[in-house]
Parts: sequence; C-alpha cells; structure tokens
Amino acid sequence: MYFRIIRNDISKSKLITLTTMIFVAAAAMLVSLAAVLVVHLSGAIDTLMTQAKTPHFMQMHSGAIDNERLAAFAEQSSNVDEFQVLEFLNVDSTQIVMDGNSLANSVQDNGFSTQSSKFDYLLDLDGKVINVADGELYVPISYMKDGIAKLGDQTTVFGKKLTVAGFLRDSQMNSLLASSKRFLVSENDFAEIKDFGSTEYLIEFRLKDLSELGAFETAYTSAGLEANGPTITYPLFKMLNAISDGLMIAVILLISVLVVAIAFMCIRFTLLAKIEDDYREIGVLKAIGLRVSDIKKIYIAKYAAIAAAGCTLGFAFSFVFRGMLLENIRLYMGESGNASFALFLGLIGVLLVFLAIIANVSIVLKRFRKISPTEAIRFGISQEKSAGAKRFCLNRNRLFNTNIFLGIKDVLARKRLYATMLVVLVISTFIIIVPQNLYNTISSKSFITYMGIGSSDMRVDIQQTDNISGKAAEIAKAMESDGSISQYAVLTTKTFKAKTEKGLEESLKIELGDHSIFPLGYSAGRAPAAENEIALSVLNADELGKRVGDVITLVIEGEEKNLTVSGIYSDITNGGKTAKAAFTDNSLDMMWSVIYAELSDKSLVDGKASEYADRFDYAKISGIDEYITQTFGSTISSVGKASYAAIAVALIIMVLVTLLFMKMLVTKDRYSIAMMKALGFTNSDIMVQYVTRSVFVLLVGIVLGTLLANTIGEVLTGAVISSFGASSFKFVVNLLSAYLLYPLMMAGSVLIATIIGTLGAGQIKIPENIKE
Repeated sequence: MYFRIIRNDISKSKLITLTTMIFVAAAAMLVSLAAVLVVHLSGAIDTLMTQAKTPHFMQMHSGAIDNERLAAFAEQSSNVDEFQVLEFLNVDSTQIVMDGNSLANSVQDNGFSTQSSKFDYLLDLDGKVINVADGELYVPISYMKDGIAKLGDQTTVFGKKLTVAGFLRDSQMNSLLASSKRFLVSENDFAEIKDFGSTEYLIEFRLKDLSELGAFETAYTSAGLEANGPTITYPLFKMLNAISDGLMIAVILLISVLVVAIAFMCIRFTLLAKIEDDYREIGVLKAIGLRVSDIKKIYIAKYAAIAAAGCTLGFAFSFVFRGMLLENIRLYMGESGNASFALFLGLIGVLLVFLAIIANVSIVLKRFRKISPTEAIRFGISQEKSAGAKRFCLNRNRLFNTNIFLGIKDVLARKRLYATMLVVLVISTFIIIVPQNLYNTISSKSFITYMGIGSSDMRVDIQQTDNISGKAAEIAKAMESDGSISQYAVLTTKTFKAKTEKGLEESLKIELGDHSIFPLGYSAGRAPAAENEIALSVLNADELGKRVGDVITLVIEGEEKNLTVSGIYSDITNGGKTAKAAFTDNSLDMMWSVIYAELSDKSLVDGKASEYADRFDYAKISGIDEYITQTFGSTISSVGKASYAAIAVALIIMVLVTLLFMKMLVTKDRYSIAMMKALGFTNSDIMVQYVTRSVFVLLVGIVLGTLLANTIGEVLTGAVISSFGASSFKFVVNLLSAYLLYPLMMAGSVLIATIIGTLGAGQIKIPENIKE
C-alpha cells in the first residue's frame, strides 16, 4: 500500500520531489565529503610523519657546532630515543639553474641535503625512503606542482650538473609556510658543492614520550646548547602540513552544516505545501476515524523514500568530487592510512542526515493534531488568522501603491510563515559572504600582518652569509639615497636567554629595530617603543604565560634585563614563536636581518626588487605580493576555490527554495487569489504582490545575513585561524562585491524563482476556489 501511495504521490509532484531530493543529496554529499576530508588529512599527515620519522624537536643552527657536547646531552637525557645532526647546505638560489631557468625569484631558502640514516627521511611519491645515486637530484614537490621542474630536467649547481630523478616529500618543509626547501643529492655530490654554500645544521631529536616535549625543550635551552636559528617541534610540523588544506576543509564543513539546515527548511516547505494540497483528504481521513499516527506513517514513508534516495545519491556523488578535493593532500602527503575509516565515517555522516530528516518530518507532522475535520472538508485549506500588521493600514499608506502595500502587509501579517524563507535567505547570504570574506582576507596585502610582517612593498632577507650587519648597512645606505623609496626599516634577529617563572632559562628569538615604521596588527597592546619593552607572538605569550604589562627577564652577558610586555601579535612564520623589541645589542651574533621598504610609486615594486636583487646578490629580495604568493599561495588558491563553489551552491539553494516557497504560497492562497480576481485584480497585480513579498523578505535576509557573517562568521573563522597563531583576525571586506554585486546576484535569483513559482496563480479559477 505504501509503495502505491508513494509512487502516485511522486508522479503528481515530480518537480517538488526532485528538488527535495537534490537538497538532501547536496546535504549528504557535503557532510560525507567533510568527514572524509578531515579523516584523510589527519591520516595522511600522520602517515607521512610516521614514514619519514619526523623529529619531535628540531633546532636549526648556523655557525660553529660542538657535536660531542650535543651527543653527551642526548645520552644524559632519559627521554631521548634518537639523536642526529644533519647538514643543510644553503645555496644562493641564483646558482640553481633548472632547465635553463634559475630560482632567482624564489623567496624560499633553497638548500641541499643528503639522506638521513636514522630518521627525518626524505620520501618519494610512493612514500618510500629515497636512495639517491650520484648525478641524481630529487626536487621538493612544490616545484613540480608549480611547473618549475620536470622529471629528467638538467640542473646546474655551481657548475655541477645533476639530473632531476624524482620529487620528494619532506615532512618538515613540505608547506610553503616553511621558509626552507631541501633538495636531495648523494653524499659524493654533496661533498663536491659543499664549499660553495653556507652550512646550516639541523639538530634533531626523537623522544620516548612526546608528552614531555615542553620539558625537553626547556632542558635543551637551559643547557646552553646551539640555538642560532628557528626551533620547530612536532606539533608545529603537523600544523604547517595541515594549514592549507585545513582551511579549505573548514570552509566545506561550514557550508555542509548550513546546507543541512537549509535541507531541513526545504523539506519543511515541501511538506507544508503537500499538507495544503491534501488538506481536505486529511480531514476526510480523520473524519472516518483514521488515527493521526496512521496518517503520519503515509507521509513519513514518502519522505523516508526521498531521503533514502537523496542520501544514496549524495554519497555516490561524494566519490565524484572526493578525488579532486583529495588531490592536493595525496600529492603532498600521500595516501591516508585511514581510508576505510574515512569511508565508514562518511557513511555514518550520511546516515545521520537521513535520521535527522525523518525526525524533522515527524516534528512537522505534529500539526495534524490541530487540523479540524469539519474545517478541512468545508474549506479545503487551513483558515489561519492573520496576526500583526494591524497598524499597517491601506488608508494611512502614502509610500507604496496598492499591490506593493498588500505584499508587505502579507509578510507582516504572517510572520511565522515567512520566517522559514527568511532563515534560508539569511543562511544563504552567510554561505556567500563568509568564505568570500575569508578569501579576500588571506589574499589581501594586509594579511602579512598575521605572518609577523609589517605591511610594506618590498622585503630583503640577509642570512646564511658573513658580516650580516655590514651587508644590511650597505643595502640601507643604498635605500637612503634611492628617491623611489619613501621609507625603510632594518630589523635584525638574535637569540637571547629568557628566565621562566621556575628560574629556568628558555631560548627567545627577538627581532630588534624600529617597529613603528611598518607596524603589525596587535591583538593586544602595541609595538615596543622604549628600550625596556618587548612584544610577543601569540604562541610565545601562551607558552611563557605572559600578558600585556607582565615582565620578562633576559640574561645578556650574565646580567639580567627586565622588559615589560607592550603587546601581543599574530605570527604564523618561524614556528609562530617570535618576539620584537627596540633595544640595541652588540653582544650576540645576528641570526638574520630583514629590511622592509615602502615605495612612493607602487608600480615600481617589481622593477626595484629585480634591480636590488642584481645589485646585492647575497640578499633575497622580493616584492611583498610575490612573497605572499610564494609562501601562502596554495592556501589562497584552495580557499578561493571553496569560496566560489559556496557562491554557486548558495545561489542554487536560493532559486530552488524560493521556487518551492512560492509554489507553496500559491497553493495555500488559492482562496485569497480567487477573491482578489473576483474583486478585479489582474494576474500582473497578483504577480507584483508576490514579488514584493520576496523582495521584502530578501532585503531583511541580506541585512541579517551580512550582519551575522561579519560578526559570528568572523568569530568562527577567527577561531580556526587562531589555531595557526593568528589571534587578531579581522575580515577584509570587498565592499563592491559584498554590498552590491552579491546582493544583486541574490536579488536576481530570487526574482526569477518568484516569477516562475507564481505562474500558477494565473491558472486559478474563481468558481473552483471560492467556497461558501
């Protein structure tokens, strides 16, 4: 019996059934994709780091090194499982020529390494440890993706010819946010080019108990061991590998949750419309004594069938898009070891969507209890009383014509009915604006303030060379006399010892200089101005337990120097652990120096960067836009794709929901439409009234959606971004798109759907729908 009822009902309402199924399929597909992507990303990262045996603690160091002292420390530490020191040969990127093109424009610190014998392995694209032969070169995978290197390319390094034999996955430096990139060569080839570059040491430890990482880091610093370079730990390696695809997955997860909510609204629409269609039949069934529970079973059976078909379709479609979305994860990190679990979790997500839909239908069907058999048989439609809008009277109206007035009044009189459509439009606006605002933010020039970099036009890096101070002064002197440069700032980074609350010493990398010229965005406080002030990155402040106004004690040449925390800023570079101060120091060697410059004519940035790169070949010089592209480009691209997909999804949702809602209204208002026609209203008059209703609800929806997107949306997005070390997150809004282009696109979609959805009003006959 149920099968015949469902079949007959679907055949009479093919469009509504198909639309409902599309919404259910979209919701199921997105939930399944989000679950699968989360499991695959976490699993792929874990698999990569397990295969590579990623170090739990890694200290980069430039300068002299005491291997015996390091080995003694490792032996004495009960938590150290394995220890090694690897050499990383920093090479001037202009000396790396691949297929006739040098890497001169690369902002990465490119260098050469040999394969480790203990851990921190460099892997091939099959996840196996690479055994490299003489004359072969394995290139970081990012250069393959960018099309810079191809298999078989001839590469020259200081006259040494090598052939690209493959590409490598580096669990430490895969991410573009990792400022260094390792090329793999054989021991013999490394020995031949070693004298042409500067050697940096990777001091690496694997621990027996990873939970004791913090204590080990403190012990390393307290021992006064080599620390002239960034310190990176296992959790930070995971974060760097996750950030690009993680942001894209976060956007998809947000959209999937909202689409599920809209699917519920859509089912509510169609169910209410169906109840209106069947109003008299429901009354007859109640009149002859059929129980409400039996009537509900008929409707639940139909929507269970639609939900089952939609969920099955959505789960099947998730396989179509899964490969495309997993492509980047598989390229950089390989296959997940949790593929079967991901499939199971995706299936569980689809099942939850199905059960939630059935529960939602059951709740809506409770209104059967309120249907009066007498009223239903007599009128054939519900006789709901208009409430509200009592002060909105036609005889007081001076602003609108009659049709527009009646359209607005109907919305105000039946607020509960239109609230459903309003919620859908608000959510759709949210879906459009939040991902776009995130994309605009991370692709804007100002996003560098979340990377621990002040907003400038050109960046100069001086490192892995002798006399860093003198060379920085040389470039600064050139900038001083360059009329096209309006201002510049020279900043130098050194490693200091800071005392913790327990009296232990901890390594603190501090950038010294004038931080007022190119200020960061501070989540609390301000930039350091006086010599007794210091600003901390978010991760450093959290680790040290410091807030604005607290005091940090540095140990410089055996003497203690107290500094007051003036501000806390975001930084997702150098492991997120940095500090900035304004005092001067001549006691320690520089780790590196960075010079920022602002040009009076922005169009000269690329040319000026090339000019300085040719003139000062020991420095790495780039325009800030190019720097952002090369360090954050893949993340921007991933979020951009997700944001544009969100726009398409939201517009389709708005069209389908508006179409369904208008069809429901026409069905519900058959009596009212017939009465208006009897009073002389034309079909075009009635159309104007319905368009007015849609536009009125749309305007309110856009205003509320935009408000929520820029408040709650910013908070939700900021919570995700802050997990990467950027706490002072603020949306960068494209005013033209957010307040003109997208509202026009939404208005156009809703108007088209309204016109199509209300065409049936013209077919309503007066005699058939006016009842006594």
